[in-house]
Amino acid sequence: MDALKINSELNLNQLLDAVKKLSPMELITLNDAIWKEAIEIPLEHQTLVLNRVAKSELDPSRILDWEEVSKNL
Repeated sequence: MDALKINSELNLNQLLDAVKKLSPMELITLNDAIWKEAIEIPLEHQTLVLNRVAKSELDPSRILDWEEVSKNL
């Protein structure tokens, strides 16, 4: 990977321009570095999602088809 010189005073558009110059492999590495940070999902959010999944498993008619939903957006 080539060295990338970054001015620490980049604005968001300048940063995006620099990121667009990265190779696909460098983009994957950057993405992994960003998302490997310790992201903690609150227990309340986990419980909410698990309850929704359980309800959908009990009643599959609750599940909406994305293609149909996106037409109404």
